[in-house]
Amino acid sequence: MVASVWGGEDAMSHPIYLTRDLPGIGGMLKQRPEDFVVDEIPLYAASGTGTHLYFRVRKRGIPTPAAVQRIARHMGVNPEDIGYAGLKDAQAVTTQWMSLEHVPEERLREFSDSQVEILEVTRHGNKLKTGHLAGNRFSVTVRDIAPDSQTEAGSAMASARAVLDVLCRRGVPNFFGEQRFGARSDGSELGQALVAGDDELFLSLYVGRPRDDDPPDCRAARAAYDAGEPARALDLWPRHYGSERRTLAAYLRKRNPHHATAAMDKRMKRLFVSAFQSRMFNEILAARIDTLDQVLLGDLAQKTDTGGIFFVEDPVLDRPRVEAFAISPTGPLFGHKIRLAQGEPGRIEQEVADRYGITPEGLRRVDQLKIPGTRRALRFPLKDVSLESGTDDAGAFLRLGFTLPSGCYATVVLGEVMKEGA
Repeated sequence: MVASVWGGEDAMSHPIYLTRDLPGIGGMLKQRPEDFVVDEIPLYAASGTGTHLYFRVRKRGIPTPAAVQRIARHMGVNPEDIGYAGLKDAQAVTTQWMSLEHVPEERLREFSDSQVEILEVTRHGNKLKTGHLAGNRFSVTVRDIAPDSQTEAGSAMASARAVLDVLCRRGVPNFFGEQRFGARSDGSELGQALVAGDDELFLSLYVGRPRDDDPPDCRAARAAYDAGEPARALDLWPRHYGSERRTLAAYLRKRNPHHATAAMDKRMKRLFVSAFQSRMFNEILAARIDTLDQVLLGDLAQKTDTGGIFFVEDPVLDRPRVEAFAISPTGPLFGHKIRLAQGEPGRIEQEVADRYGITPEGLRRVDQLKIPGTRRALRFPLKDVSLESGTDDAGAFLRLGFTLPSGCYATVVLGEVMKEGA
C-alpha cells in the first residue's frame, strides 16, 4: 500500500496523480526489507585524506537516526557529531555515507551490529551535511498484485509501463512524500505551531495527544501529559526517546512551554518547519498538477543544469526548453526572503500563504532558525528506468528500478504506478 503524500490532519487527505486516467497495478510494498533497496549516490567522492572519516553504512530495517545512535554509542560521541547527507527508509535495505571527525579509525572498524554494517572507510576534508548527495538509486519489489483483468501479470506490466512512459516524458510530480511528515504524520502541524509561536500547542503535539496507533509505552506517556501530569509523563517516556524526554525535562524546570521549545535541538525544529513548508508546497503543486510540464506567464522557472531561477515572460518562447526538461516551473518553500510568482501561478501561491497566515515577518522570527525560503521544481526527471516480473519464495512480483535526484521521493513514483487508495 502507498500512503498519502499529504501531511497533517487538515491537509488534503488524498494523493493527486498526474496519470490518474491510467489504471494502477495495486499491490503491496515492503513485505520484507529486501523488497525496498536504496543506494545513495554521493555528490562527490571522498579525497582519501583529511580529518574526517567517511564511512559507507548498510542498514536493514531501521531508520537512519537509529543507525546513527548505535554508531555514536559505540564511538562514544554525540549523535549530532555524525554527519550524513539524507534520511533513508526504515523498512528497507539502504546504503549511505556518514562522517565523523577526530575519531580512531580502528574503533570505527570494530563496530558490529545485526542491522547496521560498515562497508568501507575513507577520509575527506569536511563533514557530510544534509543535501550532500546527487540522488538515490531504487530497486522496489511490488507484491500481491490483484489478479483481476486489469492487473493480471501481463496487464500489470503493461499498466506499469504506460504510467512510467508518461512520467519519463512529462516528469514526476515533485510532491514531498510521507517520510517528510514524521512517523505520526504530524510534523507539519508541529512546524505550523513553531511558525505561529504557539509553544503550548507545540508541546502538546510533541509529548501529548495520544493516538490508538502509538506504541503502548509512548501512548501512556502522552496520556499522562494530557492529564496534567508532566513529571509522570517524563517517567513514562521510554529512554530511547531522548528528544521528548529532554524537552519535558526542560519544561519541568520552569513550567514554561517556551523554555521547553527553546531547549530543543535546532535540527529537529528545522525538520518540523520543513514539514510545514512541504505541506504548503504540496497544496500548490496539487493545484498545478496538470501544468507541471508547462510554464505560464509569471511563473518562476528553474534551469535544470544550474538551478537558476527566472521569471517567465514568454511561455511560447520557453516551451521547447520545458519539453526538453531544460527548465521547469517551481513552487515556493515559504521563507522570509522568498519570491512569489506573478500572474495565475502567483495567485495560487498567495492563496495558500493567506490560508495559513504566512507572512515574511512571521517566518523571520521563528525561534532563530533562519528560514529564508527557496523555490522547488514542480516536477523531477525519472531516469534509468527498468521493469521486470518474476517469482520467488513469496510469490509473483513486479520489480521497478529507477534513479531519482536528491530530495525527490520514490513513494510518489510508486503511487502513480500502483494508485493504491485512489
